[in-house]
Amino acid sequence: MVKVTIIGRVSDGMPLAQGPRHVVHHDDVLTTYKQQAEFILKEISLQALPSSNMTILVDHQYCFNYMVENGICYLTLCESSYPRKLAFHYLQDLRQEFERLDRSLVDRVTKPYTFIKLDTIIGNITKQYVDTRTQANLSKLNAHRQKDLVIGTQELSLITERRRRVEMIERMMEAHISTSPIWESKRLEIIALKWTPITILLIVTGVLVWTGLILQDDFR
Repeated sequence: MVKVTIIGRVSDGMPLAQGPRHVVHHDDVLTTYKQQAEFILKEISLQALPSSNMTILVDHQYCFNYMVENGICYLTLCESSYPRKLAFHYLQDLRQEFERLDRSLVDRVTKPYTFIKLDTIIGNITKQYVDTRTQANLSKLNAHRQKDLVIGTQELSLITERRRRVEMIERMMEAHISTSPIWESKRLEIIALKWTPITILLIVTGVLVWTGLILQDDFR
């Protein structure tokens, strides 16, 4: 069953719309999962996660599924037992509705969850996917059964740990530059301003590649 839904802009990680707000606001557990969804959206915007169909394993009970189309991320939290193929049909339905909006308006949004009117639309689409045994949903599950979805899988705990390490390295680099007397020289300061971002980028890239290799080993 679908629990939390967020539609967001990939370029900056801005959440644009969500499912019915009263459902999340009155459930502390779902509020935590919503924060995790926003974190995943931000990771996608930072290119720390791929812009392709993905499943993010949260715990034994829930997982996130997301897809990215035309710079927009459609993300939902489902029970782990919920058919993944059906979850992505749900995301496709969301995409079709969202793309009815004026794209120039979508690009100008500066406030999170601006498209409040989409709450009801998302809620109505969600209701169609509650019961996996309806004729419509069974037809979606049985259609093109020979064609499996190409979907990557990662664990939220590993993604969170990777972000923690990246931020730790960035803080260490900034602290070293601010406290080291070698940068008191104006010339060296110019060199630092030029090369430090490049050095940080190389280190962060190295961490991401290293983590990616670990993830590949874990899922073999």
